[in-house]
Amino acid sequence: MRRRKVPAAKMPAEAATGDAPSARDRLLAAAGELFYRQGIRSVGVDEIVAKADVAKMSLYRSFPSKDVLAAAYLEAVDQRYWRWWDETAARHPGDPRAQLRALFRSLVRRTTRADWRGCPFTNAATEFPEPDHPARLVAEANKRELRRRLLGVVRAAGARRPAQLADQLLLLVEGAYVSGQTFGPDGPAAAAAEAADALIAAATR
Repeated sequence: MRRRKVPAAKMPAEAATGDAPSARDRLLAAAGELFYRQGIRSVGVDEIVAKADVAKMSLYRSFPSKDVLAAAYLEAVDQRYWRWWDETAARHPGDPRAQLRALFRSLVRRTTRADWRGCPFTNAATEFPEPDHPARLVAEANKRELRRRLLGVVRAAGARRPAQLADQLLLLVEGAYVSGQTFGPDGPAAAAAEAADALIAAATR
């Protein structure tokens, strides 16, 4: 399925000088930290500007609205997420079952950290139920891509019912995201990798 594109934030006219990109980067970094820790809706523009130590006008030159800034933050997280996926899978070329094991063990490490605040995409989808909100569009695209990738890997692993197994694994991922945030490092998210192993083994016998 083709992923819907969110309109890119406009680059300011001062981009050629080198000043605006650094301001933009600081704004994205500040917004990302605040959005992840506190939630997108609860963070105000003034707080972002203060943390980034830039003028408010710099924010609106780089991002026409807070909604566009929220989408840009999630786009940046999305890029990091797929780099993590690709780098993890690349350690096991030609071995889809080993790729899945590595991905789920890495997932467990992420979701059982003391500073885990949940999946940014799940959080954004919860905050923004409006189907056309820019942040929700990015979140939904990430989840659709995750489902597509899981389906591809389980097919390569020889699952008898690949669509069913992919959705079961997707539910495990989402469960780890939420339970890691709710229960912390000692919660049930730690069992996600073993549960994935059991599902994969049963589906590929």
